Amino acid sequence: MAHKIIVSPRAQKEIENAIEYYSLYSVDAPLNFITSLKESYETLETNPFFSVRYKNIRALKIKRFHSLYFIVNEEKNTVRVLSCFHNKRSPNKDQVFIKNNTNIFSRFKCH
Repeated sequence: MAHKIIVSPRAQKEIENAIEYYSLYSVDAPLNFITSLKESYETLETNPFFSVRYKNIRALKIKRFHSLYFIVNEEKNTVRVLSCFHNKRSPNKDQVFIKNNTNIFSRFKCH
C-alpha cells in the first residue's frame, strides 16, 4: 500500500526558497529540482524505509544538493517530510542540521 506524503510547513518553505533561488540562475534549474522532488516523493510513497539519521528521522538524497528528512508512521501509512535541506550550505551537512533542529524533531514520533 502506498504511503501518503505529508509536507510540513517548514519543508514547504524550504522547497519554495530553493525554487526561488534556482530561478535566479537558470530557467531549467527550478524545473529540474521540482522533477527530482516529485521523483523522490514517488519513491517515498512506495518505499520510505531509508537510512535513519537521527532517532526516528530518515533521509533521502534528492539529486544533486538536497536531502529530504522525514519520519514514517507505519500505523497511519504516512511519510511526514520535516525538511528539505541543502547539503552544500553546511560544512558538517547532516550533523549540523540535526543538531540545530533536535527540538523541532522531538515533537514528531514514529510508531
